[in-house]
Parts: sequence; structure tokens; C-alpha cells
Amino acid sequence: MCSNTEAAKAPARDNFYWLGQINKATDIINTNQGLLTQEQGHRFAQGIQKVLDDGNKPNAARPNLVITFEPLLIAASGPEITMLHAGRSSQDMLTTISIVRQREQMLELAKSLNDMQATLLELAQKHRETIIPNYTNGVAAQPNSLAHYLLGYAVAFERDQKRLEECYARLNRSPMGATVLNGTGWPLNRDRMAAYLGFDELAYNTYDAGQIYPNEAAMEIGGLTSNIAIHITSFIEEIMQQYAQPRPWILLKEGNGNTYVSSAMPQKRNPGILNRARKDCGTILGEAVGTAFRAHNIPAGMADGRLSGNNNMLKYTIKVVKDFDHILDALDVKPERALEELNLDWTCSQEIADVLMRKYKIPFRTGHHFASEIVTYARTNNVPPSDFTYAQAQGVYAKVVAGDASLPKAFPMSEEDWKAALNPVAIVNNRAVKGGPQAAELDIMLRKAHKELEACTTWQVKASQKVKDAEDKLNRDFEAMLK
Repeated sequence: MCSNTEAAKAPARDNFYWLGQINKATDIINTNQGLLTQEQGHRFAQGIQKVLDDGNKPNAARPNLVITFEPLLIAASGPEITMLHAGRSSQDMLTTISIVRQREQMLELAKSLNDMQATLLELAQKHRETIIPNYTNGVAAQPNSLAHYLLGYAVAFERDQKRLEECYARLNRSPMGATVLNGTGWPLNRDRMAAYLGFDELAYNTYDAGQIYPNEAAMEIGGLTSNIAIHITSFIEEIMQQYAQPRPWILLKEGNGNTYVSSAMPQKRNPGILNRARKDCGTILGEAVGTAFRAHNIPAGMADGRLSGNNNMLKYTIKVVKDFDHILDALDVKPERALEELNLDWTCSQEIADVLMRKYKIPFRTGHHFASEIVTYARTNNVPPSDFTYAQAQGVYAKVVAGDASLPKAFPMSEEDWKAALNPVAIVNNRAVKGGPQAAELDIMLRKAHKELEACTTWQVKASQKVKDAEDKLNRDFEAMLK
């Protein structure tokens, strides 16, 4: 890893930088192929290096277009250096630059997702036995394991990482040599150019490479980043709901950029990082929708919707994922308070209906009606589940089945089963389906998640190393041209 000082000295990886890399590769390849003489190749290399050295000086101009970069080459080596441009176009060169710049951000996003996923899995492991209320329509619905809930998001982020890898495979194809529409009469070595620039393969059809895919790529990246943003904001809103409660069971640890105190109301600890992350997710979604509108109703190849190296969707998403990692690390979970909330409301009611059907063959709809009547009675009389007696349940049941001769008149559920059906911990532990929150299934899901994370991390490291190795080889070969 380079130091901060070394990073400060490194040239910006902007259009100017990549125009230099493309010209380096062109000089080497065309000289090796005999399209340029050895003397020309050496002289042109010196001119390219002078332009780059001048551009890397403090406050120097760094032109970002082919037509503004080329005059610097001419000034350094004379008009003959424009032989490098044979068979090239601003379109294939700038499309290539847009792709490699987005590629770098995509690899950074992949690493950020992996780092965040590791934090998420660590949190899930820590809270295997923490039982919490889950909500639907903003209402407490069922008890669940916090680990199970977190692993649900882990699966969602796994899909995001897979989408990223699939998007990267389509993105990391070289358009160089496509020129504008149908290639060139010059026998350019597209494969070698692709290898020098770290591409996995060619964008083979030259019309697609420069005209169709650049618009499609922007929208696909928008789809990728939108999914990540939606998953993060969904999680954030679950926590935000707790901030409306006087005694939340989950919130953020105070300080460290997590919260801030209201300027007027001393009791408030506003969740600043949640607000910022949600706002940035909104920006991502807006940018993503914009790519589709810009690409709509235009002929192929127009600049309106083309992928740009300056597109900020990936950059914003990297920031949001890093902030979300911070949020996960800052969560303050109160297991006792979560269990208390469950015991204050009737999230156990479905379990009552399930047990009546599973063990006592009472039709589900009848059991559902009975459980609903229990809730109505309890709320009318302000009786929480923990205080609702077996005798009270027997009384409600008798009223429900009074007019139905097909049902047993005596409440069939045993007192032991009744108490277990009211117990949030027992409900969670007794789940029996694959993928549920019971301990054995949590073990399986944690193993799967760690395996997926390992595979995603391996992919990101290999993809990043391949790009670095290609760049190192290009720079070494170019240095040899200068000698």
C-alpha cells in the first residue's frame, strides 16, 4: 500500500492520464507491427513522455479530449507523431477511457461491498440469540432472530455483488480499434491493445462497441447502483422508525459522526449519518433514472446518454456503502428491550393459529379467527401476552366455537402449548423450514454467506490484480521504448 505522500505524488487517473496510456500502447504495438519504424517509435515515445511530464507538473493543464491532447504531442514531436492516430477516433478512445475509469470505481465498489458484508456477517454472528420484532406495513408482525434479519440483507447484498461481477464482465471489453462505426483499414492489433489496457476481451462488433453499448452501460450501472441504494435505504428506514419511539430497541451509538444534538431541543439526538446516507441514496436513484431519460429516443451513438468517466453513480454508491458499513458498526442493540416490545404486543398471534392447526387439526381460518378474538379481547382489556391466562384463552375459544358443531367444545391446546405459543423465543427456535431463524439454519446460512463473501473477495482481488499487472507491463514496455 502506498503512503499518503506517494499517493499525493501519483498523477490523477483522469482522461489525460488514460490518453497517455492509450498513446503509449499505440506506439509500442504499431512499432512492433512495423506500422512505425523503430526510430519513429522511439521518437514518438519521447514526445508522449514529455507531454505527460509537463501535464504532471503542479497546476499544469491536463487536456481531457483527443483533439486538445494531440496538439501537445505535435508540439513535442512534430506533425509526424499524428501517425499514431491512424485507425483511431475520438469515439473509440474516449469510450475506452470512460470504461476504464468506471471500471476502477466498480472494483473499488466491489471491495467496499465486501468490507461492509464482513461487518454485516460479524453482526449477525453476534446476535444469533437476539430476538426482535419484525414489521410489515410499519406494524410489529412476528418475532425473529436479529441474525436472521441481518442475513436476509446479506443475501440481498450478495445479489448486488453478483450483479456487479456480471456488469463488470460486460463493461470490461475493449472498444479500441472500433474507430467510429465499422473499424479501419489499418491492421491494428485490437487484442494486444485490449491486453495492455487490462481488458478481459474485445467489444467485438465495432458498431456495438462505439454506438450501442456505451448508452446501455450507463443504464446498467444505474440499475446496479439503484439496487444497492434501495437495500440500504430499506435498512435505514427500519432504524429511523425506532427513533420515533421513546424507548427504542435499536439506534445508533452517540457521537463519532453518528448523531448530533438539536440546536433547540436538548433531548434530541438526531441520526445524522442515517439522514446523509438516505440523501445520497436519493441522489444515486436520480442519477440512474437520468441515464434512461438521456438515452431515450435518440439514435445510437449520440452523446446524450453515453457512458462517461465522470459519471458519479458509482462514486456516490462507494460513499454510501462505506457509510452503511459505519452505520452497521455503530448500531446499539438492546436485546432486553426488543424482547419487552414483543411481549407487549401480539406478534405471537399467528403462532397460536399455526399450533391449533399443526397439533390439533383445527382449520387455520378458525384458528386465525380465534387468535384475532384473543387480540381484540386483550387490547380492549389492556392485557399483554405475558399476562394472558390459559383460563382467559379457554373462555374466548368457547365463544368462537359455540355455533360450530364440527369443532371440539373444549379448548384443545394444552396449557404448556399455550404458554409456548406466546413465547417469542420459543416461536423463533421452533421454526422448522429451511432458511428459517432456528439455530441449525442460522449455521447453514452463515456458512453459505461466508463462502459467498470469500468468492466475491477472491474475484475482486483477481480482477484488480489483472488490471494492475497489465498497466505495469505497459509502463515497463514503454520505458524500454524510451531507451
